Amino acid sequence: MVSLGCARPVRNLSIVAALSIFLGACSSFSLGTSTPGPAPEPGVEPELPASIRADELVGKWGLASYQNPSDRARTEAQAKAQCKQPYVIGAGTSGGVVMHLADQATPQELRLKGSRAGKNYIGPAGPPGGEQDREVISFDGRVLITRFVDPDAANRYGNMVYVRCAPRA
Repeated sequence: MVSLGCARPVRNLSIVAALSIFLGACSSFSLGTSTPGPAPEPGVEPELPASIRADELVGKWGLASYQNPSDRARTEAQAKAQCKQPYVIGAGTSGGVVMHLADQATPQELRLKGSRAGKNYIGPAGPPGGEQDREVISFDGRVLITRFVDPDAANRYGNMVYVRCAPRA
């Protein structure tokens, strides 16, 4: 039997030993020479390849937008009429496309990004669905419809309809 004078230090030592074992189990131990990269932030989706290639978007496009889905057909006709003054999507130097971000006067190279949910996005480098990205709502090779992810930009710009001005070369 342990005397009362020793009970408290023994109990404290037992708690310290249990905590040491618990904390030791939580840490990782590696004998390898390389250290693994940082783990992705929780909730941040990795950038995946898009199902649309940049070269499929390069060219001249008529551009218009709509808010109400029932206006889509009429808006496509309006976009086609804009081919007199086309919006040009250029090829980027790093494999992306050159387009405008919301509220930016100067176009810049943007990436095509895929997501685990099968959606495609166009935007600056980073996880898909970022605030500056636009989601590709539909694309059939002739008509591209996008919507900005940022709710304020989406409200102001609506669904952007791009209609190819000429057949692809």
